[in-house]
Amino acid sequence: MVELTDPSLQSVSFPCVVFETQKKMEDYVAEDMRYGDLSESLLKSYFHLNDVSTRVDPWTLTRVSPFNQPHSRFHGSRQQGASVSREACIAILFDEFRALSSFPFAVYSPYKMLIKQMITHMQHGGGAPFENILLDAALKERIVEDKKESNSLEMLRQSILANILWDKGILPEGKRRSIYTDMKECRLPKFNRIKDSFNGMAITVHDIFAAQIIIEDLVIKEGKFTAVIRYNIQDHFGLDKDDILKPHFHQFRFFRIWFVLQRYERFGYKPFMINMCARVEISGYEHEKQQTL
Repeated sequence: MVELTDPSLQSVSFPCVVFETQKKMEDYVAEDMRYGDLSESLLKSYFHLNDVSTRVDPWTLTRVSPFNQPHSRFHGSRQQGASVSREACIAILFDEFRALSSFPFAVYSPYKMLIKQMITHMQHGGGAPFENILLDAALKERIVEDKKESNSLEMLRQSILANILWDKGILPEGKRRSIYTDMKECRLPKFNRIKDSFNGMAITVHDIFAAQIIIEDLVIKEGKFTAVIRYNIQDHFGLDKDDILKPHFHQFRFFRIWFVLQRYERFGYKPFMINMCARVEISGYEHEKQQTL
């Protein structure tokens, strides 16, 4: 057995973080995590949120009929709709929010029900983090299926290959910084494909806010390595001001209701962290490194 006295030849201890985004996990001060911070006048004048719901008017707490919808040609010709309590108004808005989530955002796939579950979690969860095995499965599927250049899993595999000391059968601690540097240019898994716009993943996650990639375990034996890689991914179920000002979002009543429920000072429903985790096994052979030299 070789005695390793040089610190640069000491094996990395696992689990070992080899990538982190600049944005950190658990960022509750991000702009899209704010809630209950905007007045009615600002929501109407700056964000143009006069027409929010087809069922209830959040500003007057009255039911909406075809005659008092803002875009109706009969608007103003009939008396105001029946009054509702603040709690009833909120319940009506959440029901409409859920009803609008299916088409066109979540038409098919096993993940299509996630958005409804997240909306209900916003309504009753009090800002607690959200986790679901379907999210983890979707993340793992996205990681494994990503074959484009600079995808994170293949870049990590190549970096491990290049930094192993094969004659000693270790990944030295001194090479951890090299792997971290290599991973700076990697492409993280995102749900921004065309099919994600219809399978429910773009509306639930789409982009990601923060990520960690961790080598949980590494075995090097007889010219082969096998590693277990864990992805910790976090996104926010919340809207910031820029989101709702974009025409692509503002045109959909779905997002207008979401923004009012979250940001209106009389409602202030808390956004929350979406936590995802996936474990993937990778392997490589010493001769692969030699072929690239």
